[in-house]
Amino acid sequence: MKFTDELTLLLKARYPIIYINTIEEDRVEYIIRKYIKTSLNRSIYSWDFIDGYTNNPNNEGFAKRNPVQALELVERLTAQTPALFLLKDFNRFLTDVSISRKLKNISRILKLQPKTIIIIGSELNIPKELYDLITVLQFQLPTESEINYELKRLIDSLNIEIDQQVLESLIRACQGLSLERIRRVLSKIIATYKTIDENSIQLLLNEKKQIISQTEILEYWSVNETISKIGGVDNLKDWLKKRKTSFGLQAANYGLPTPRGLLLVGIQGTGKSLTAKAIATEWQLPLLKLDVGKLFGGIIGESESRLRQTIELAETISPCILWIDEIDKAFSNNDSKGDSGTSNRVLATFISWLSEKTKPVFVVATANNVDLLPLEVIRKGRFDEIFFLDLPQKQEREQIFKIHIQEFRPNRWESFDYSKLAQLSESFSGAEIRQSIIEAMYHAFYEKREFTTEDICLALTQLIPLSQLENNQTLKLKNWALSGRIRLASSKSISIN
Repeated sequence: MKFTDELTLLLKARYPIIYINTIEEDRVEYIIRKYIKTSLNRSIYSWDFIDGYTNNPNNEGFAKRNPVQALELVERLTAQTPALFLLKDFNRFLTDVSISRKLKNISRILKLQPKTIIIIGSELNIPKELYDLITVLQFQLPTESEINYELKRLIDSLNIEIDQQVLESLIRACQGLSLERIRRVLSKIIATYKTIDENSIQLLLNEKKQIISQTEILEYWSVNETISKIGGVDNLKDWLKKRKTSFGLQAANYGLPTPRGLLLVGIQGTGKSLTAKAIATEWQLPLLKLDVGKLFGGIIGESESRLRQTIELAETISPCILWIDEIDKAFSNNDSKGDSGTSNRVLATFISWLSEKTKPVFVVATANNVDLLPLEVIRKGRFDEIFFLDLPQKQEREQIFKIHIQEFRPNRWESFDYSKLAQLSESFSGAEIRQSIIEAMYHAFYEKREFTTEDICLALTQLIPLSQLENNQTLKLKNWALSGRIRLASSKSISIN
């Protein structure tokens, strides 16, 4: 139900006190004056602690710095006067016994007369004794259509043309920001670039970063990794490519559900974290990393509260990528017995949100040890897909060597023997391949010369890959992947040694 429809219904039903939880005070008042005053023909009285009542000449400045007196105006008006009382930041006074008692007393009047108190506050804090009197109404941030209207209005006023796909990207970047903040950033964009185009997206994402910096649980990651930097995993790349434009208006009009998320399972160093960063870059969405260690607090109930705050913030910033690294360690079956059930409660909250979320928050979770993952997490419906990232096969190792050497030596990368390097690097992960190149560079730099294929070959013989040190865990992961319960990230066949 739309906000205006819900508010109108509550007013007609004579709910005495309505609490609108929002940071957009001016936008709420504008909407109430535009829609509610017209449809219900009520006088509107607006009060704040500093200026008292405003916008009404008969009561201008009344009840300055006096919240109790602000409530007395309700009793002063005649019973036949339909009125709305907008009390800004009044939530800060609700714990005062005189305010609490006064609200209880005048609630009898409000139920019989066409008068309603509307409290506007950015924080939701209601004393228990007022729970039955106050009805909470959430005022959401601007919708896609409202942002679209605002952007088109500005584009028309500047007399510029903009590509539809760029417009959709701008709309996505604006989601999660208040209308006032959007206007402020757009003014900054025009002052910087003299126009609105694809360069504007980064400034909008930076504005979201300011919001994220206010929390210690979520971290905003600025990334520039691309899918092309990931060697192999062609099945996963194809899956991601088909969903790149699924957050736009065209996808919604087509009736396409928004992608929910991915669980990436595999051996360490196979590119799971890199994939999370690359998705954010390719899809031009902000990347938020959840610090699971900071999620679990010492006070009972605090961890669940922190998770709910994290979810709320991610949904506010949406559309976005929420990256949960090593989820197997966060919700380990082995760690949930001695913490008074905190892990189980947090897990229940998390998987319930995964199944029921409606906001475009794409979750990318990574895991190294499938044995530690609770069955509730890997059950179908939590994530769109579960991919297994295996150690790269010979052809994929050649590609990984090319990617990294081209990064280090863009002018002479073609001079290396990639077939030989791939042959010697069996059982190496992508991260270990990169490390072998760095080792070769250190060796050659010490001898004051350029590194060669032979230097890398020497480094490969000296490095022991993790898969050999944890052979049993590697085999267990591969056997689980071959069982058919998980999708393979690469079309190359898995080898069991």
